[in-house]
Amino acid sequence: MCISEKANLDFGSLPFSYQKTDINVRYTWRDGKWDDGIETDSETLPLHIAATCTHYGQAAFEGMKVYETKDGRFLGFRMAENAKRMQHSASLLLMQAPPTELFTQAVHRVVKANKRFIPPYGSGASLYVRPLLIGTGARIGVRPADEYMFLVLVTPVGPYFKQGFSPTRLIIEETMDRAAPQGVGTAKAGGNYAAGMRGTVHARDKGYGEALYLDAKEHKYIEELGAANFFGITKDKAYVTPKSPTILRSITNMSLRVLAADLGYKVEERVVLTDELHEFVETGACGTAAVITPIESITFRGKEIVYLKDGKPGPHCTELYNGLTSIQCGDVPDKYGWTERIEG
Repeated sequence: MCISEKANLDFGSLPFSYQKTDINVRYTWRDGKWDDGIETDSETLPLHIAATCTHYGQAAFEGMKVYETKDGRFLGFRMAENAKRMQHSASLLLMQAPPTELFTQAVHRVVKANKRFIPPYGSGASLYVRPLLIGTGARIGVRPADEYMFLVLVTPVGPYFKQGFSPTRLIIEETMDRAAPQGVGTAKAGGNYAAGMRGTVHARDKGYGEALYLDAKEHKYIEELGAANFFGITKDKAYVTPKSPTILRSITNMSLRVLAADLGYKVEERVVLTDELHEFVETGACGTAAVITPIESITFRGKEIVYLKDGKPGPHCTELYNGLTSIQCGDVPDKYGWTERIEG
């Protein structure tokens, strides 16, 4: 088979799950420098039994997507921002982060090696890119590793929520917190997601799509979902998203704030009281995996606040979703310089 041919997959029916591809790339930091990296088809890692990632949680990751355009180009989205966020996560976890140039080089390298897995334009799927940084040096005492691995894998995926761009129901979680003040909530750290699984599973067991967290200190401000940022739209067309020192720095949210301003929205990044949930005409969750997920309703202390009654996305989420995805897919000119072509 010619390597340029698409993989034999039903791209239009892909779930959001791992699918084996041809190659992943791995770089090692040792003796004060990063090596040139290797390409491998192995799906397993050789780890020391005392590696800090397994004992002390020195693990951070990123999530990105690559799209095929109508004219056959391959576009990545804001890679440098993902590199910066990994560097931020690494600084909080006392890890050695790859510099931006190495990060973007690795992404280009692995995408080129797996280009037959990039879903075709119009399939509704994308190539998900997962950069991973882990402490591989052996430690029994609690201290940072002296060796690190930076790995990038890719896998073709469908929508994060199986229903795609359609509403989901949330419940506010008050029995557990996502992140502590002055902790590592702003890091895309593996431990944050391990702890967040409790709230997600708890919510889904009750029939909801996800949990929405409050601040850990006073429990009266909206923070974010287990795997996405939150935003609300007011009747006077303001895009409001919570500001907090414990919220993950969402690149999708960052982009939506710029896009919303250009579409005539007033953009407000500030603390959001639970009482304000009644004032929004639409609410949404945003992140790399789902882009935007409209919120049908939010249940808080036994009372349901309903935003959408017909099971369809509202006009504001639709406008923002179409605006961002049209840039990511190359359907409109990228005046912001957010997309990056991957050659080869």
